[in-house]
Amino acid sequence: MATTANPAAAGPDPTMDAIGRAVIEGRAGDTASARRKLLDLWAAIGVTGDPLHRCSLAHHLADLYEDPAQALAWDVRALDAADAVTEQRVQEHHAGLRIAGFYPSLHLNLADAYRRLGSFEAAAEHIGAAEAHAPSLPGSPYGDLLRGAIQEVGEAIVRRDRAPRASAPGPPA
Repeated sequence: MATTANPAAAGPDPTMDAIGRAVIEGRAGDTASARRKLLDLWAAIGVTGDPLHRCSLAHHLADLYEDPAQALAWDVRALDAADAVTEQRVQEHHAGLRIAGFYPSLHLNLADAYRRLGSFEAAAEHIGAAEAHAPSLPGSPYGDLLRGAIQEVGEAIVRRDRAPRASAPGPPA
């Protein structure tokens, strides 16, 4: 899911830019600072703020928690916000994005969190939803990465494996 303004966008989006900077900081290893920045942004956006901002922020914030229960809370917020995002709003951010393309990743993350918590029935429902939305993924390395992760999590659900995935996004080990 894109997190920064793009030349194909209608104009700069300081909130998406701030989310992107925090995500980069978290991926570089400073998860505590990245979480703090994203939580501050969440407080500024509010639970009724721009759904694209809420979806992007919650989706990335979930990745900054090792505890699957904490990640799950943010994954649920991300999916709820995605359901409120309009295609027009996504296009305003980036002409190449489609809201349908968000759902495979959102459901994958929910499936993985439920799996790690041992809630295999809920995990199976969300991995099924991720698979159903997978045709919306681009034919790109990003799409290939998600399709592979969907398969990996699906297999782990069948095995009733609760171990964290080495390939999962999240705080550096």
